[in-house]
This record gives sequence, structure tokens and C-alpha cells, in this order.
Amino acid sequence: MAIQKLALILKNPHNDDEFLIVEQSHPPKFDHQEYDSYVDSELWDLPSAQLNSLRGESGSQSVVEVADSHLEEIDLKQFDFRLALNEIFEQIGFGAIERGVWKYCKYVQEPAFGPDLPVQTVFITGVLAAEDNDLGDICRWMSVQSCLNWLLEVKPSSKRVGPLVVVGLINDSLGSAKWKVPSAISYQEYPPGVTLIPMRSRTQKPFHTTNLVVFAPEHVPSDSGDKRFIARGDALIVDPGCLSQFHEELLKIVTTLPRRLVVFVTHHHYDHVDGLSVIQKCNPDATLLAHENTMRRIRKDDWSLSYTSVSGDEEIHIGGQTLKVIFAPGHTDGHMALLHMNTNSLIVGDHCVGQGSAALDITSGGSMTEYFKTTYKFLELSPHSLISMHGRINLWPKHMLCGYLKNRSSREANILAAIEGGARTLFDIVANVYCDVDRRAWIPASSNVRLHVDHLAQQDKLPKDFSLETFNSSLVGFVDMVGKL
Repeated sequence: MAIQKLALILKNPHNDDEFLIVEQSHPPKFDHQEYDSYVDSELWDLPSAQLNSLRGESGSQSVVEVADSHLEEIDLKQFDFRLALNEIFEQIGFGAIERGVWKYCKYVQEPAFGPDLPVQTVFITGVLAAEDNDLGDICRWMSVQSCLNWLLEVKPSSKRVGPLVVVGLINDSLGSAKWKVPSAISYQEYPPGVTLIPMRSRTQKPFHTTNLVVFAPEHVPSDSGDKRFIARGDALIVDPGCLSQFHEELLKIVTTLPRRLVVFVTHHHYDHVDGLSVIQKCNPDATLLAHENTMRRIRKDDWSLSYTSVSGDEEIHIGGQTLKVIFAPGHTDGHMALLHMNTNSLIVGDHCVGQGSAALDITSGGSMTEYFKTTYKFLELSPHSLISMHGRINLWPKHMLCGYLKNRSSREANILAAIEGGARTLFDIVANVYCDVDRRAWIPASSNVRLHVDHLAQQDKLPKDFSLETFNSSLVGFVDMVGKL
């Protein structure tokens, strides 16, 4: 099962090098002064619409021409292209369009990032008559090179180009890359040069994969004399955390990469380090970067060689590109992030996830106080995209981060209200705040409650008659009390 989508590469009738891109709608506002003050920059992409199946009209004549060489890729006759095209033209202000010649270009299947269904996109090309060329403010003609300039010569808060342009046009125009993902391995490259490979891992539901992030740019002579870089290499991978059943796939990836390999680990959880042993075995010269708190928790079976400790603000040089290390505690006390300076993409580890909120590991120094600080730190970076290790890339980073702040602040307000209403033990607070939640979720939720109480205490917001000693003494019997319900 998958969601089908139509993306239109509409050529400029006066300049065949140009195509139409459309400004994408921002997510809804929060109706909150602080959060609404953080606004993501403009995002432009190919016009697109959902592609629905033709119900009861199988074999209907398609309005899209398909070359014989593409006939086996997808049966276009099963989809309602007229409806999707009309929706696209309504979006760009042209109204329903009957004219135009539409030709099949390519069919791209999104990797299984989960937990939502993957999106499969049909790209078609076409040209409108010259008299239909009256564009509104949300449309503009762009060339591949001008889009590349937006993507690769970035500044915080500058205009951005979305993944449909990159996947549909730019990646093909760049020609044959020096490094290619081994065949049969599903991946996505966005922005150009940033490759995401979701691999099955021991992660928590609803996810099933951890994104392996790979940088392998065309080789640029290394300025090895520059001492500001903590590590240099020709390729970098982030969080090799796949299951042992997929170590062969990881081995194929690593052996095709240049030998001067840098490995970056955001934190120590199994679903982020389970593949380290593969790298250690096939490329023992690889440089491992991690926070010292992370390395203390990584088993010797996973990595027994030396490593380079990072604590934040260091820079990594990979084939002429620069990545900045960001100290990002909250999920754990050694959690790190990476900012790819060339594309302004922020790899956030498990600080964010593709759906829902990230759990904080109270057994490994997880901290709500630090989580809030890290979230604001990320906002100040003004990234163009957020790359979490679980789920799709997020194209509205500030909106996502503010959503996390809003949800956690709301939860904390509910916890404080329960305490002010007389709740004094962990069980009392959880039972009050999570009364409408399945009780099987109360035990994992209790860790968040403890971290929120710590955060409230550090802000001096707890009532004067609330005893932290009493609260902490109630932790021991919490599981038994839940079990008796």
C-alpha cells in the first residue's frame, strides 16, 4: 500500500530551460505570540496533487503520453489524471485546463520511512500555450541552476527548494555521482548530497527503521593544514543502527564508500549503534566521533577501537563540505546533533521524530530542562530542514520545534495543575494527567512526569507545600500500584 501523488514539471513556453515552481503553504499558526514569531522561510516546489484511482473505470484512456520504454513502470490508466491536473491548475490560479500535452517523465517510490504509508510520485511534463502564461505571486519560473543556487548557497532564512524539484529534476541533472547507493537499497537524496537510507532497527514503535545518513561528496582536495577541523574524511555516515539481519546491507554501503570514513553517533541507544561492529570490522581506520557520555554506554562488542570525543562547536571536513557539531542534551546527556553548513540541514538524532514526540531517557541523563534549552538552540540556528533518525525529513523545522515546545509546555502545565490540586505522589500525578490514556502507557509516561517535576522544581514553580522527598519516595511503589488497577 502507498499514497500516489502527481507532480507536474510545467515548462515555460518562452524558455525551455525553465519550469514552474509554486510557493508551498505554511502550516497553521499556533495562535501563540512566542511560537508564531518563529517563521520558516519560503519553500518552493513543483505543483502537485494526490493521484486517485479510477473507481470502476479500469482501462480508461490516460491523458498522459507514455514512451514504450516506460510502459512496465506503472499502469497510468488506473489513475484519474484529469482530476489531479485540474486540482494543480486551481492551485496555481489557472483554473481548469483542457489544453496541453502531458508526457510521462518518471515514477519515484519513497523509501519506507514509516509509520505513515510511503508516497509514490508520478512526474509528468507539459507545456501550456503562451496565452496561459500569466503567473500569480505564488508561482515563478526557475531553471535547474537557479534552484541549485538556492539549495547549495544557503543562508539561514533564505528561500528554499523542496524535494520534488530535487528528486524530479536536479538529482538527474547532476550526472553520475562518484558514490552511488548499492542497488536494491531504497534511499532518498534531499537536499543534494544528503542521502537518507532507512534501515530496520531495534527502535520503538510506531517506527521500525533508523535513518542512516550518508555524505559522500565529490572529492575536493582536503585543506589538511587547517587545524579547526576535529576530523576530516571523504565520506561521513551518521547513526549506523540497523538490525543484525541487515548488517550485510550496511556492509555493502560501507565498502563502497571511500576509506577515509568518518562515523558520527548522535547517542548510544541500540537502534543508533547496532551497526558499529560492521564498520569496525570492514574499515578499522574509520574515525568515530561521539560524546564521552555516549561512549561510556557503547559496548566493546560494538566498538573497541579508539574514538574522538566531541562536546559541541567542533567542525568536520568531508570532501570540501563542512558540518558543525551541536551539543544537544535532553534525550540523553550525551546527545549530539550535526548542522550541514552547505545546505543548512540539521540532523537532530532523536530530539525529534517523524511522528509524535521523542521520549527522554531518564536512565541516561535525559532532562526536560536540557530538552527545552536544546529546542530553543535549534530554533536559533534557523535550519532549512530537520533530519530525524526516525521518519521523513521535516520541511518546516521551526514549526515542528515550536510544536514540541507547545505540547511539552501544555503537558507540564497539566502536571502543575494536578500538583496544585493536591496530587503529591507519582501515581497521583500520572493518574490525574493521563486519566484518559490506556493504563499500559502509564509506566513509560511516568518517566516524563518525573522529568517535568524536576523542570518545575528548577524553575521554582512547585507549591511551597510540595515535598520533593515525598514525591521521590513514591517512585518505588508506582509500578505495583499500576499493576493492581
